[in-house]
Amino acid sequence: MNWDSTPTDTAADGRLVGAAADGEDQAVEAALRPKSLAEFVGQERVREQLDLVLKAARQRGATADHVLLSGAPGLGKTTLSMIIASEMEAPIRITSGPAIQHAGDLAAILSSLQEGEVLFLDEIHRMSRPAEEMLYMAMEDFRVDVIVGKGPGATAIPLELPPFTLVGATTRAGLLPPPLRDRFGFTAHMEFYGPAELERVISRSAELLDVTIEADGAGEIAGRCRGTPRIANRLLRRVRDYAQVKADGIVTREIAAAALKVYEVDGRGLDRLDRAVLEALLKLFGGGPVGLSTLSVAVGEERETVEEVAEPFLVREGLLARTPRGRVATPAAWAHLGLTPPQGGGTGGTGQGDLFRT
Repeated sequence: MNWDSTPTDTAADGRLVGAAADGEDQAVEAALRPKSLAEFVGQERVREQLDLVLKAARQRGATADHVLLSGAPGLGKTTLSMIIASEMEAPIRITSGPAIQHAGDLAAILSSLQEGEVLFLDEIHRMSRPAEEMLYMAMEDFRVDVIVGKGPGATAIPLELPPFTLVGATTRAGLLPPPLRDRFGFTAHMEFYGPAELERVISRSAELLDVTIEADGAGEIAGRCRGTPRIANRLLRRVRDYAQVKADGIVTREIAAAALKVYEVDGRGLDRLDRAVLEALLKLFGGGPVGLSTLSVAVGEERETVEEVAEPFLVREGLLARTPRGRVATPAAWAHLGLTPPQGGGTGGTGQGDLFRT
């Protein structure tokens, strides 16, 4: 396999182990990536559909259709792009939307592609508009028009491209314009993983890392990794470190629980920031409603950090709700922190008791 570049993850969930992985961690993550659809765990529906697309293309001797993968960070979009290249026995070029700020940047990449090559474009929704419009013609007609000169004397020179497969990945599919989305021959949405699937991911990764792990140890980690394989692998490495230093190297349920307590990941997968948001909402503001700016000041974080990093998981877990008046805690949030809701609801006279009364 000929890889033109090394993949770079751009997910926002790195806070569990730090702002960015070092070189060793990146090498480990690359080693843990499945190399084929048969090795890929989970996403059964997507795997079945994608397998049909790739097999049909191979039988026709043609380039695979363009593929759009959407879903939360860490669910395997980058891995699937590499598998597509591997299954098609083609090289892969990896870049990202933020790196393409001008149409010329995209033209330079497209003009250097080989026939059948896979171009993986991560965070495709963040590409600049001029580059996006150039991509329309490249995807549909395998041609781009390069503009030479300016003003009335400008000339469009058509540049023919070899057939290639574009694999776009996005965490916010709603931001893609319909003309771009409609040019993908196959679109797939990646779902969060269930506990059983995550246990399989952890067991496979433990074998590759030469870590001895018991079934209940894998289950303990699986219950705390927020339905995300990337987080599962990172937590496994931290539990491995704890077992190596504090125990005999064997990951049991007790060892996993003790290790994750050290790293401040609780039984539902909430980390320090998640609990800080909930505690501020419950203890300082009586469960809400409270504005996002006020809540972010209370926890000492930027507004964007609270909104994009902490809130999605808290909402998905049913611990926090967004309302027109602000953020409010649900009864489950009070129960999770072992607190008793105030009588009469939250601040402002309209608490979660009124919002969630059945």
